[in-house]
Amino acid sequence: MHQRFVFIWFRHLLTDWLSRRQPELASVPFVMTVKASNRLVIIAANEIAEKSGVYVGMLFADARAILPELENFDHKPDLPEKLLDIIAEWCIRYTPSVSLSPPDGLMLDITGCAHLRGGEHSYLKDLVIKLREFGYDARAALADTPGMAWAVAKYGASPIVAVGKNEEVLSKLPPEALRLDDETAQRLNKLGIRKVSDLLKLPRPSLNRRFGQLLVLRIDQALGEFQEKLLYKKHIDPYIEDLMIPETVSTAEGIEKALGILLERLCSRLQEEQRGVRKLSFEGFRVDGKIEKVEIGTARASRSEKHLGKLFSEKLSRIEPALGIEQFRLSACEVDDMPVSQDEMLEKKSGINDTSLEELVDRLGTRFNPHQINRYLPRERHWPERAIKSAQSMGEKTEESWVTNLRPIKMLSRPEPIEVTAPVPDYPPMMFRYKGQLHKVRKADGPERIEREWWIEKGQPRDYFRLEDEKGQRYWVFRSGHYQHGQPSLWFLHGFFA
Repeated sequence: MHQRFVFIWFRHLLTDWLSRRQPELASVPFVMTVKASNRLVIIAANEIAEKSGVYVGMLFADARAILPELENFDHKPDLPEKLLDIIAEWCIRYTPSVSLSPPDGLMLDITGCAHLRGGEHSYLKDLVIKLREFGYDARAALADTPGMAWAVAKYGASPIVAVGKNEEVLSKLPPEALRLDDETAQRLNKLGIRKVSDLLKLPRPSLNRRFGQLLVLRIDQALGEFQEKLLYKKHIDPYIEDLMIPETVSTAEGIEKALGILLERLCSRLQEEQRGVRKLSFEGFRVDGKIEKVEIGTARASRSEKHLGKLFSEKLSRIEPALGIEQFRLSACEVDDMPVSQDEMLEKKSGINDTSLEELVDRLGTRFNPHQINRYLPRERHWPERAIKSAQSMGEKTEESWVTNLRPIKMLSRPEPIEVTAPVPDYPPMMFRYKGQLHKVRKADGPERIEREWWIEKGQPRDYFRLEDEKGQRYWVFRSGHYQHGQPSLWFLHGFFA
């Protein structure tokens, strides 16, 4: 399969954006300027101003002399990239591979995507028409290489370059179509080189010696002899399913049906490859350009259509179709290996292959907050705060084991100070006050001395006690440091037993 790229050129990106925000400017000549050496320099001009002789790089005072009614707006340096980033997000409905090309373009890798919209001509036409409907003066071209697509979008006559016709089309374009710097372009112009065909006739060593490596590199990139690496806006998920809708969907039933179709496709593929998803994203691309998106996560890799569908059902109501959704996409953001497990011959028994607990955790996490449901694993560390770690999934295992001494079922992230009475050294307190409430100790066990991990930090050891008050509530408290006669000790509450 030949690689195919589309470059979208926004000829008046900044002024189009301002006109969209202030529709009254559509019929008014205006520019955007920056201050340089106490003078205003034009950085962008709308089409009306350009037709009157105003151009980028011109001093605003000179432009005002030509066009007295010319209006001026301040330019924000980071605005072009922000606008391209927003438009790139919208373009993901056409391909998952979108790269920013500041200051005025986007590069799309559409390899294998054009047939989804009726072929390359229909694909390009649909893309450009919708961008223009949004108010952007867009021009696009399609070719085998990014460099060729850029050249034809800005300097070509026909927007589509047939496969294998790069050199034929490129030779008819001016040298500026090679994405050269201004100095090199001016030198070529002074030498009378008006077309790329004049450069293609010259030997490469001569071009390299006279004009530098950039010129030769740009020629090779345009012709496909040197592959150009693009930095795409988002990671390309290998497991993506798209669904194009002949008529827009605006009902909850239609959205649910589209999700079911995509889940069936994705889970079938995962079954064949013995894999399961940990995180899924469901997107709906609206006709007004906005993207509706919901995500789910699972405690353990899953490829069950029924289970994944239930998780999404909790969130589908958040999707607002507005005027309608024209395309749906289901993306597996995180995927794990999930080998086929053998079922019980006679009856299903609860065990390691029973997923009911994981599915319950998934449903609770989707309905409430997944970060409030945690599973912990032991860590071979001496200090209590460091002796546990959060599991990344329900299936995660560890060879480390829990400490043999009793530990509270709930441990505070940070020990809280308490007031105690302990008249005898190394004995548990008779009573303690926690958050203003007095607790009388009925039963106690300890002390258990835990030394600090001296190879990590210095500090006092702790003497831990397990206490039970008159109400039957059990606590884990400790004294910080050694007991010293005549000096008050610092006591803390660190956890609660069941």
